[in-house]
Amino acid sequence: MFESDALFELEQDRADGIRFADLAALPLAELMAPDWAAALQGVEGRLRSVLAFLAAEEAAGHQLLPPPSNVLRAFRQPLDRVKVLIVGQDPYPTPGHAVGLSFSVDPRTRPLPRSLVNIYRELESDLGVPPRAHGDLSAWTDQGVLLLNRVLTVRAGAAGSHRGKGWEEITTAAVTALAGRRAPDGSRMPLVAVLWGKEAEGVRPLLAGAPAVASPHPSPLSASRGFFGSRPFSRVNQLLREQGASTVTWELPPSP
Repeated sequence: MFESDALFELEQDRADGIRFADLAALPLAELMAPDWAAALQGVEGRLRSVLAFLAAEEAAGHQLLPPPSNVLRAFRQPLDRVKVLIVGQDPYPTPGHAVGLSFSVDPRTRPLPRSLVNIYRELESDLGVPPRAHGDLSAWTDQGVLLLNRVLTVRAGAAGSHRGKGWEEITTAAVTALAGRRAPDGSRMPLVAVLWGKEAEGVRPLLAGAPAVASPHPSPLSASRGFFGSRPFSRVNQLLREQGASTVTWELPPSP
């Protein structure tokens, strides 16, 4: 993974003293992996505007999730190592849950969010992988799985509160950059997208023909309408094999 300074240690509290205003003052190359910084240069101004909005929210006393040091965590994984994109909506609004990776939570979180419980249930049904007591999915990111929410922040207790504030433009640019990557010989770099729910389905036009595995969202409200039984994990691995890429070991370690 991208080596970063102490600012970006994966802490789930505010003890490091990092604030959103601090992020707004840093160059892109210190906020994310260098190849992501280059790919997102065209939307840097929009990112600065979003960070300024977050700094104002923070100054007004609102608790924002995830903590500042984890807001851009997904982009610390180098762009050129990504082979699977799993698109989420916005961060979990419960304090202590959001960690900057879609669907993942802090290893200490109990009980697990119900969407994640349903993901584990489908993983067991699909591949026989036992569910874990923890919800840390970073072992997937280490293998090239990008866990990217469409919106990267939220007010505590207010799901969807930061939609329409500019994050969508940034994550649109990110997905477009992923789909547009080319190997030295000009061929498309392997990529499979996992689109759970209508909001994730909205990025399909950005994929430039890259294969996608789509189904309803794993939320308890929709999982029974087609998420269960969709076998996304085995389908992703098959699509990776068809592109000549290594597969993902979806089984998580018993403890993070």
